[in-house]
Amino acid sequence: MSGAWLALDTATAVASVAAGEPPQARSATLLEGARTHAGGIVELVDRTLRAAGLAIADLAGLVVSDGPGSFTGLRIGWAAAKGLAQERDIPLIAIPALAAAAASAAAVLGPVPIVACFDALRGQVFGAVYVVRLERLEVVVAPALWTLEELMAAAPVRPRAAVGDGAVRYGAALEQWTGARPLDVRALRPVAASLLALVPLAGAARPIEDPATAEPEYGRPAEAQARWEAHHGRPLSHQTRPGS
Repeated sequence: MSGAWLALDTATAVASVAAGEPPQARSATLLEGARTHAGGIVELVDRTLRAAGLAIADLAGLVVSDGPGSFTGLRIGWAAAKGLAQERDIPLIAIPALAAAAASAAAVLGPVPIVACFDALRGQVFGAVYVVRLERLEVVVAPALWTLEELMAAAPVRPRAAVGDGAVRYGAALEQWTGARPLDVRALRPVAASLLALVPLAGAARPIEDPATAEPEYGRPAEAQARWEAHHGRPLSHQTRPGS
């Protein structure tokens, strides 16, 4: 993993971009507000590279946050990462944003079980439990869509901390479970910087063999797809899209 890498995270309302030589980030920048991701991601990339003293031509690889997470947010980040990877013909890998959020907490807490939760609305969270060790990422509970009760029942160990906007939203329940007040990712190392930190760790990344056809793990269908399927009473095929 030698050379400079760029990391992009747009899985939640707080987007971030980082640049550096994994596992270290030279610079990292944030963009808050999900509605600004589409218009702001290119400028954020440019600002981050300039702060790191790098240019796109210097990049040896890219890492993009994988889902589950915001459907629209993930599409924006993946479109930018795929375009850059194809233009430069450099490796592209994906790491769950939940794992990166846990890694941001682990940078403070060390290798303890950490539950990462993103608010999925409808009384649910995208959640996972990790232990971030020195050379590997241990997946205790794989990322999925849960109610809090389901997530707690699935965890074989009691996490020592909770992180993410979902953890903050359901703070009382998660504080009772973990014994600690949930952590807001905005108070920790930017998620994109944690993506860079996870690049060398075993078990963290999935390589993207063909950026042209690769898709993130969304975690559940988009709202438009769910409404289409409910209206038509059948699954939406790849050949049929709402409004087509």
